[in-house]
Amino acid sequence: MSNNISMEEEDGFGAKKLFNQGFSYTYDDVIFLPHYIDFPTDAVSLSTKLSRNIPLSIPCVSSPMDTVTESHMAAAMAALGGIGIVHYNTTPSAQAAFIRSVKSRRVPLQSSPIIFSPDSRIVNEFDDPAVPCVLVTQSGKPNSKLLGYVARSDWSGEKQGAKLSDYMRPADESLVVPSNYDLYKLDSHLKQQERERDFAVLAEEGGVVDVVTKEDVEKVKGYPKLGKGTLSSDGSWMVGAAIGTRDSDKERLELLVKAGVDVVVLDSSQGNSIYQIEMIKYVKRTYPQLDVIGGNVVTMSQAQNLIAAGVDGLRVGMGSGSICTTQEVCAVGRGQATAVYKVASVASQSGVPVIADGGIQYSGQIVKALVLGASTVMMGGFLAGSTEAPGQYVNKDGTRVKKYRGMGSLEAMSKGSDQRYLGDKSKLKIAQGVVGAMPDKGSVLEFVPYTMQAVKQGFQDLGASSLHSAHELLRSQTLRLEVRTGAAISEGGVHSLHSFVKKSF
Repeated sequence: MSNNISMEEEDGFGAKKLFNQGFSYTYDDVIFLPHYIDFPTDAVSLSTKLSRNIPLSIPCVSSPMDTVTESHMAAAMAALGGIGIVHYNTTPSAQAAFIRSVKSRRVPLQSSPIIFSPDSRIVNEFDDPAVPCVLVTQSGKPNSKLLGYVARSDWSGEKQGAKLSDYMRPADESLVVPSNYDLYKLDSHLKQQERERDFAVLAEEGGVVDVVTKEDVEKVKGYPKLGKGTLSSDGSWMVGAAIGTRDSDKERLELLVKAGVDVVVLDSSQGNSIYQIEMIKYVKRTYPQLDVIGGNVVTMSQAQNLIAAGVDGLRVGMGSGSICTTQEVCAVGRGQATAVYKVASVASQSGVPVIADGGIQYSGQIVKALVLGASTVMMGGFLAGSTEAPGQYVNKDGTRVKKYRGMGSLEAMSKGSDQRYLGDKSKLKIAQGVVGAMPDKGSVLEFVPYTMQAVKQGFQDLGASSLHSAHELLRSQTLRLEVRTGAAISEGGVHSLHSFVKKSF
C-alpha cells in the first residue's frame, strides 16, 4: 500500500475485520484484491501438509465418498502428489483391500481385472470392449495362483457356456511383471510383447494386482508429467481411510493399520462430540505413529475441543458440498469462507493443518480456501464423474455421466453411512444429502495438473509464492478483501454473450 493513501481511503478490508462482522460468507461472496508480483508463476510452490506428519506436493485431497474415492482415485491422487481418503461405506475387509491395492501400485492405472476359476463358463459379460482378457486363477480370486488367461480374440458368441479351461492360454514369464514396475519399465516390457498380446499382468507374491494394456500406458504418457508422488517411507503411495466413531470402528481401524494406511479421518458431519473426542484419544493411544484427522468443524470452539483431544489435522465444512443439504435440513453450518478463516486462525496457533472440505467448483475457490488459511482442499464433486471415480458411465439425455451421491443421502445411508450423522439403524433416517450425476470429466491425471497451474497463477496475482507466504500476507493484513454484490459476482463470470464454449484448458 502506498504511503500517500490515507487510512480512510484504503482498499478493502483485512481478513480479521471482514470476518468479524457477523456475516457468514462463502467463497463467491468474497474477492481478494491483487497485490505485487515479483516472481514468475513457476516459482510458486504448492507443497503443504495434510496433517502434522503427512507432507504433500499439491494441496489436493479426494473426499471419502463412495462415488469418489476407492483404490483407483486414491492411487491417482497419490501419483499427482496429493492423497485420497478411501470411504468406509463398505465392509472393513473391503476397505482394507482398497488400501492394500493402492500400496501395491507404482503406476496410476487400474482396470479391475475380471478373474475366474478354470471351471467357470464363458458368459456375455466377457464381451465388454474395455476388457482385454479374462484371467484364470486357481480359486477364481485375485489372491490365488495365476494359471493363464483367455484373450478377447479367443472367445465369440458361439462359445457361450464353454469352460474357460478349454480356451485358456497358460501364463508365461512374459505375461507377468512385478506390481512395482514403474511406467517406463511397463512401457518397455509391453513393447517387447508378442504382437497379438498388448497387455501384461501385474502381480505380486500372493496373487494378481491388475492388468495393464499398451493403450493404458500411452494414455498416461500423454498426460502432464507426473512427479514422484506422495510416498511413505517404504516407497509405497500414501493413502488415507475414513472411519466412524463406534466401537466396531476400532476393529476396522486395526485392519486398516495392518493394510498399511498412512492416516485416518474420523468421518462425522459434526465432529465436536464426545464420541469423536474419545475415538481421537483411542487412536493416538493405540497407534501413536498414526496421524488422525478430526472433524467436521466450522467454529473456533469446535476446533479447540478436537485440538485438545490430540488431532493432527482438522476437516472444515458443514453443509457446503454440492450434494449436501445439512444446512437446509438441520439449520446448522456456516459459510465455507468464514468457516475456513475462523478455524484456521485457531488451528495455526497449535500447528494443526486445516482441510477445507466442500464447496470447490473451480480453481479460484481453491485459491480462496488456501489463502484464507487452509493447508489443503478436500474435493468430492470436483473429482466426481472422472475416469478414476467409482462406478460405470451411463448415457443420460445424450450426456455421459456417473452417479454422484452425498453420504447423507438415503441411498448412501442404507449402506451404512448413517453413522456419519450420528444415526441409529433402529430409528428413522433423515436425509442430509441427495443423489445426482456428474458429466464425464476425463482423468484427474489430466485436469488436476491444469487446475494446479491455475492456482499458481492466482497465488502470483496475490504476491504469494507459497502457502506459508499467503498465510503470512493474510495475517499481516497486507492482503485485502471485499464482499461482492450479486451484480459483481455476475460481472466476474461469463456474461453478455449470445453463446460460448467454456473450457478450463
